[in-house]
Amino acid sequence: MNTPRAHINAIGTAVPRHDVHQAFIDWALKQIDDRRAAALFQRMAARSGIAHRWSVVPGPAEFYRNGALPPTSTRMEVYAEAAPALALEAIGEVDAAGVTHLVVASCTGFVAPGIDQIIAARLGLPPSVERTLVGFMGCYAAVAALRVAHHIVRSEPTARVLVVTVELSTLHLQATGEVERLLAMLQFADGAAAALVSAEPVGLAIGDFFASALPDSSDMIRWTIGDTGFVMHLSGSVPGRIGEALRDTDFGRSLIADTGVWAVHAGGRSILDAVEHGLGLSGDALAASRAVLRDYGNMSSATLMFVLAALMRDETAAPGLAIAFGPGIAAEGFRFRWAP
Repeated sequence: MNTPRAHINAIGTAVPRHDVHQAFIDWALKQIDDRRAAALFQRMAARSGIAHRWSVVPGPAEFYRNGALPPTSTRMEVYAEAAPALALEAIGEVDAAGVTHLVVASCTGFVAPGIDQIIAARLGLPPSVERTLVGFMGCYAAVAALRVAHHIVRSEPTARVLVVTVELSTLHLQATGEVERLLAMLQFADGAAAALVSAEPVGLAIGDFFASALPDSSDMIRWTIGDTGFVMHLSGSVPGRIGEALRDTDFGRSLIADTGVWAVHAGGRSILDAVEHGLGLSGDALAASRAVLRDYGNMSSATLMFVLAALMRDETAAPGLAIAFGPGIAAEGFRFRWAP
């Protein structure tokens, strides 16, 4: 008997209503005492390739009332309410009827019962629905969640798997005057996506998955839990390491083979530049990723799903490859093609 192929039948997306990108830039400039450092931040912000970022909170000034840093507990209270609500908006754009499995990925909050249970209850899914929660994997968690769905469908051909990625990155703003840390925070935003995965030959047919990690890179992207939120450390040397790995290794060369369409996690302009130059791609190869970065910023695990959703609106016969980068530095991805 032939093993069924999993397909991403549809993807829904959602963002909160507050566009906080300019508000964050204005707030960040007030945190920097040195004029040269402030000018550097302004130049880098202008070159970020980001025009909009959306948040569940109105902005830094609202979040830091009277200069107070909300404790992690307060941020998690917001997450517990806002994350499932945003996820349900994205789910509303796909047909979730008959769902047999629910896979949820998120790294920007914790609550128990988990948001997978909260989402299942609010959708009115039966208790028999099997749930999986993918936590704290960062930007490539969408790949892990889709990989779980892929294996479920291949083992249970009648399965209808709802894959949800939801991130509220802006809950973890930190008060700092360090330009590198402010530039890291400048990238991140909130968003949610939902994909229906089944054996029905509609949408994107999922192919081979792959994973790789760069040696001696564990300190370059770190995400730690502090008393005032989750603290991101993002080294400025990350794009260079990624570009070098893609250019000078068998792993990078293997990605080019039989790839006509690229779905690259929009982690930042410098990340996309590194992928483009490292793989020797044409100037428009990452257009979908750059558009998502411009309109939404880096929404951690939800970002790749936004890119895939954009590509699904512009169907092509060319085979594609999806890839995302995260803590490690690790890269995870899969090949795909459009269903006949």
